[in-house]
Amino acid sequence: MTEQPQPHDPQQPYQQPPYGQQPPAPPQQPYEQHGQAYQQPYGQQPAQPYAQPYAQPYVNPEARSRIAAGLLGILLGTLGIHRFYLGYTGIGLTMLLISVLSAGFLAWAVAIWGLVEGILYLTDKTGNFSRDAKGVPLRD
Repeated sequence: MTEQPQPHDPQQPYQQPPYGQQPPAPPQQPYEQHGQAYQQPYGQQPAQPYAQPYAQPYVNPEARSRIAAGLLGILLGTLGIHRFYLGYTGIGLTMLLISVLSAGFLAWAVAIWGLVEGILYLTDKTGNFSRDAKGVPLRD
């Protein structure tokens, strides 16, 4: 006849069972959750119903891209396209008219202006070049 394994007594040190016999069953202690006691299966952690995974930071869906504004300023700064993109239509129109109405003679100055603003849009995280015309912070 085979002997039934005895549960382990927490007061006694654990001893390896002889070869061929099963180890004693682990103790089952009830867990209490929401006022209800239940038996937790051995080796599993109790469920945490309100635990949430790592939350992503909030990104405003209306926010304009900092990278797009910077690249438009660097590449198409002569026409003021980056200013139109961010909602500054007055300054964008001014840059466009200076370039077009001067027949290209002042386009180099507006190009430098756009290049500097494009770099500022790419690098500024907290100043005037980190928001669009509505005051919404630019997203990365």
